[in-house]
Amino acid sequence: MLYFSPAKIISIVAVLLASVLFALPNLFDKETVASWPDWIPQKQLQLGLDLRGGAHLLLTMDTKELRENMLDNLREDVRAKLREAKIGTVGTGLTSDGVRVRIARPGDMEAALKALGELSQQLTNNFLTGSNARNLEVTQQGSQGIVLRLTEAGLRQRVTDAMGGAIETVRRRVDAVGTTEPTIARQGEDRILVQVPGIDDTQQLKDLLGKTAKLSFHEVHPTQGRSAERLPSRNGYVAFPAADTSDDRGTWYYLKKVPVVAGDDLVEANPGFDQRTQEPIISFRFNQSGARKFGRFTSQNVNRPFAIVLDNKVLSAPNILEPILGGSGQISGGFTAETANQLAIQLKSGALPAKLTIEEERTVGPSLGADSIEAGRLAGLVGVTATIALIIFVYGTFGIFAVAGLVVNGLLIVAIMSGIGSTLTLPGIAGLILTVGMAVDANVLIYERIREELRNGKSAVNAIDSGFGRAMVTILDSQLTTFAAAVIMFWLGSGPIRGFAVTLSIGIFTSIFTAVTVVRLLVALWVRSQRGKSRHLEVPL
Repeated sequence: MLYFSPAKIISIVAVLLASVLFALPNLFDKETVASWPDWIPQKQLQLGLDLRGGAHLLLTMDTKELRENMLDNLREDVRAKLREAKIGTVGTGLTSDGVRVRIARPGDMEAALKALGELSQQLTNNFLTGSNARNLEVTQQGSQGIVLRLTEAGLRQRVTDAMGGAIETVRRRVDAVGTTEPTIARQGEDRILVQVPGIDDTQQLKDLLGKTAKLSFHEVHPTQGRSAERLPSRNGYVAFPAADTSDDRGTWYYLKKVPVVAGDDLVEANPGFDQRTQEPIISFRFNQSGARKFGRFTSQNVNRPFAIVLDNKVLSAPNILEPILGGSGQISGGFTAETANQLAIQLKSGALPAKLTIEEERTVGPSLGADSIEAGRLAGLVGVTATIALIIFVYGTFGIFAVAGLVVNGLLIVAIMSGIGSTLTLPGIAGLILTVGMAVDANVLIYERIREELRNGKSAVNAIDSGFGRAMVTILDSQLTTFAAAVIMFWLGSGPIRGFAVTLSIGIFTSIFTAVTVVRLLVALWVRSQRGKSRHLEVPL
């Protein structure tokens, strides 16, 4: 129907005014926008790396370290399982791809195989690795030997899980810096692409991502806790260098290899200052499990030292003056305010499963972004001008209504993207230009339908009403198929592909709204004005 109630007209005008309000900050610089009253929207459209410039890093995960960690954890799990089953062992050692254990009594072999067999688990992604793929193979060797080997499927699964965890950790660290819309995606089997718009110096980013940030608390050897030389590993104790040790000539600590509490139990870490010395520190807090383990250890080891270890280096080894039962404490170690803040970010974001090394590093300058913006602006100007000229030439007055709909459409897209904090990339500009074409397509479908109804002998008002009503189904069909493609691109794509998909998806909904609501309102107002001039209405199509 061409009738619009006053409430509906007010709603449409309110939407248009809101879109103007949300799009307005993009016409001013950040300093000007920051001075506006709080009730005025202040979010601006963010520019991506290809438009704004920034840092580009390609990180590679150390899969060798990941494999070594897996073997160490497997050996500890084997020992724990056999202790739980009360089965004695002669020795437990590592092989290139697993763990070899020798039990004390041949009669315990069946019980040992059963206990260790519980460590072998079926992999979750069986459609990729095979229906019976498992992470471990447990086999008997002689009357007293058992070998546990990591399977290739298990290694691939572990690398996949580690990469997923590393990507989330990297994302949390980058987000904590306050950057907007970074691109963090997996590339290949063991690499992570990190693109952060607006960063000119990559050193801060490298310092933030370069550390594994594995925090742990260890028991110190009762007699050989601190040494000027590196001692050989024995009886579960290994040598850890002090944080300021760069070679074998510095201070070393002889610590229990298995930590009392690991960084996985850490739930909070914040930078601060010691109230007595005013030196920068990091306050931390454990979860319930970590607090319980930490409280038990400190209660049993009063007046003995314990070591705080970060990335296999001892930050400090203070004495336990009294039991620490609250699950919280502080770390000091010659920090500056900047390094304390950086370490707190790393600890809060979680430890990386393995070390990440920078394979490729480059800075995209803003000049390239300016060239891209200029090229996109020129392409958009040419495309929009040609579209406007063509549609007015073909449809006359109704073409002007369609052009007004295009302007509203572009305004809505910018307003929505600004409001949700979306990032505009070069592919996003391409999506924006494509949206203009789709918006015109919706109007063409409506106008051609009106022409068809007029040729069939309907009156002008009935033809217009039928054109908008019956073309709606066709518009929805064409736009929804495009929306399905955009959803798939956003789901499977990354970075620029997602930027294109976001702009395209928003444009689909705004195109439908402007074509069937805004343009329809303009036509209805035109019909009302023409009826006041003449009884016989001529449609200029």
